[in-house]
Amino acid sequence: MKKNIHPQYRPVVFRDRGADYAFLTRSTAVTDRTVEWTDGNTYPVVDVDVSAASHPFYTGKSRLMDTTGAVEKFNRRYGR
Repeated sequence: MKKNIHPQYRPVVFRDRGADYAFLTRSTAVTDRTVEWTDGNTYPVVDVDVSAASHPFYTGKSRLMDTTGAVEKFNRRYGR
C-alpha cells in the first residue's frame, strides 16, 4: 500500500438533530466540529439531515404531502 494517500479512518459521531439521535462509528468523513461522547472522549461530529431514526421508511410514519393540489385536480378530471 502506498503511504500518505489514504484518508484517515477514525471514530466519528453522526448526529441527526431532528430526531435527537447520534451514533458512533468509524469513517473517513472530514469535519472541524467535535462533540463529547458518553464515554468521556471527544470525537469529530457530522450532522446529517436524515437518519434511520427520522426517515419515514424506517419509522413507519409516512407522510403524504400534496402542496400543488394534484389529487384534487385528478379527482375533478377523472372522478365520478
